[in-house]
Amino acid sequence: QVQLVESGGGLVQAGGSQRLSCAASGSIFSNSVMGWYRQTPGKQRELVADITSGGSTNYADSVKGRFTISRDNGKNTVVLQMSSLKPEDTGVYYCNVKQRDYWRRYDYWGQGTQVTVSS
Repeated sequence: QVQLVESGGGLVQAGGSQRLSCAASGSIFSNSVMGWYRQTPGKQRELVADITSGGSTNYADSVKGRFTISRDNGKNTVVLQMSSLKPEDTGVYYCNVKQRDYWRRYDYWGQGTQVTVSS
């Protein structure tokens, strides 16, 4: 039911910045956590950052101080602002929504967008 559409990404020089946006359609609950994950071929997908509807955030240690996640509950969008990018930030970034109701947990994923950081 929930669909996520990502925008942004592309080729960026090291030290540069990039902004990723994700727009969610469908029913987004107040208990939802929206976030971004990334993966490189052969590597396990990892959490980059996430944020609750109340604004509580989590960041991977590798991106703390460089990335900022935010969301607009009215628009059901989540944005990842990336700065001071490093080549090791290269990967496919996936928007994610996790939420629950009385009966079950829900987990939704975007299609992914490539971020390439050149040295």
